[in-house]
Amino acid sequence: MSIDDRLAELGLTLPQPAAPVAAYVPTVEIGGLLHVSGQLPFRDGQVMTGRCGEDADEAFGQEAAERCGVMLLAQIKNALGSLDRVERIVKLGVFVSSAPGFTAQPKVANGASELMQKVFGDAGKHARSAVGVAVLPLGAVVEVDAVVAIKG
Repeated sequence: MSIDDRLAELGLTLPQPAAPVAAYVPTVEIGGLLHVSGQLPFRDGQVMTGRCGEDADEAFGQEAAERCGVMLLAQIKNALGSLDRVERIVKLGVFVSSAPGFTAQPKVANGASELMQKVFGDAGKHARSAVGVAVLPLGAVVEVDAVVAIKG
């Protein structure tokens, strides 16, 4: 089964990849790896904003992390031409806008991690960082970047 078939089975449609909001490129391919810049969560064309533990709860953060994952998939497909070229998701870096005392960043990050496993199976299992931060670009509640191994 192709990854596009898997996406259809999961009911996922990839959006247009988001354009960079500053002086960087969305992806860099080097040494058999694709490095994907941090992606923000979009719902209905708007960035999902807030701060977990303040005006956003864990469930909202998880949904935002999953939507970041969908945008990562869109960027990967745009860079590689096909998601079938993905050998493995190597690492996700998940940044969660967090109020002091909010410590559920790993649970929020599961939104993106579980998506990668649903889409790629065992090849979607990855190393990960889940970090709480004071603020993210455009007020986003979550941002996720990735390192992806590419099939030779």
